[in-house]
Amino acid sequence: MSNLFPKAKQAAVERALMAAFGTAELEGSQPLSGGLSGAGVWRIRVGGIDYLLRMTHTRDALSDPARGFACMRTAAAACLAPAVRYADVADGVAISDFIQPLALSEYPGSGPGLVTELARTVRRLHETPAFPPLVDYLEGLDGLIDPQFRSNLLDPAATVELFTRYSELRAEYRTRQDDLVSSHNDLNPGNIIYDGQRLWLVDWEAAFLADRYVDLATVANWFTSEAAAGEMLLTTYFGRAPQAHEVARFQLMRLVNHIFVGVIFLNVTAAEQPGLRLDDRSLAGPSLEQLRQRLRAGEFDMMMWDNRVTYGKARLSAALENLQSPACADALARIADD
Repeated sequence: MSNLFPKAKQAAVERALMAAFGTAELEGSQPLSGGLSGAGVWRIRVGGIDYLLRMTHTRDALSDPARGFACMRTAAAACLAPAVRYADVADGVAISDFIQPLALSEYPGSGPGLVTELARTVRRLHETPAFPPLVDYLEGLDGLIDPQFRSNLLDPAATVELFTRYSELRAEYRTRQDDLVSSHNDLNPGNIIYDGQRLWLVDWEAAFLADRYVDLATVANWFTSEAAAGEMLLTTYFGRAPQAHEVARFQLMRLVNHIFVGVIFLNVTAAEQPGLRLDDRSLAGPSLEQLRQRLRAGEFDMMMWDNRVTYGKARLSAALENLQSPACADALARIADD
C-alpha cells in the first residue's frame, strides 16, 4: 500500500483494499482535489484498473458517512453514480469505480442538449428510494448566514436588504410533503462527470431527503442563463408543461440557491484568510452573467481566492436583484395557497 495516505487513515485504507480486492498492494495512487466537503479523494490502480478512494476526515451533521454512503449506494444502484466496491461507515472509507471525465463543454448538442440530459438525470435521481433525512434545506441555509455576518468579509450594510428580503421569502416558502425527494443538493459542474457517452453524479456528502426544487434550481443556476432554458429544464423533468405553482417554486428556489452558493463561497474564502479586509466590501463587481461567459471561455479561474470572492458576491448580487423584482412577488403570491 502507498505510504502517501494520511498516517491516521492507513490502517483503514488497508482494510478497504483487502476487502475490495484481496490485496493491499497498489499499482499507483494519486491524490485528487476533494472540493469543499473536507474528504480526501484518491485515484488508485489495482489489477490494471483505476478506482476512486474517498476518506472522510471530519465528522459532523453534514459529513456523516452513514448518510452519505447510503445515498451513494442508492444512486449507484440506480446507475446514476459509479459502482461502489466498498464502503465502511466506521472507517469513513469508500471505493468506487473511477470515471475518466471529459469537459462538459464536449457534451453533444451544446448547452440545450446538456440541460435536457441533466433534467432526465435529476428526475431519475428523484425517483429513487428515499434518502435519509437531515434538515429542512432553508433551515440549513439559515445556519450559514450568521457565519457570513461574523466573518466581516463584507460590510454588513451591503447585505441588509438582501437578507431582509430573504427572510420574507423564508417566511412564506414551505416545502410540500410530496416535493420531498432523494436530492444530491450540490449539482455543480465539479460533481457531474461526462465520460463521452453519459453523465454520472458524484460526491454524495451533501445528499439527503430535500425539496425537489433544490436540485432543479442548482442545475438551472449553473448551466442555464435564459428563461427559456429554465422552462425546457422543467418541461423535460416533469414530462409536460409545468404548472404555475411549479414554476413559482422553481423561481424562488433559484433565488435561494444564489444565496446558498454565494454564502458558501464567501464563508470558505473568509475561513481561508481570517481577518482579511477587502478593499471593496460591497456587492459591486462583475455580473453573474459576465462571470458565466468568462467561465465558458476559460478566462476565470475559480481556484483563485480573489475570483471565488468575486463569484460569491456576484451570486448574492443576482439574488438581491431578483428578490427586488415583481416576478419574485408574483411567485410568492402563487405559492401562498399551494
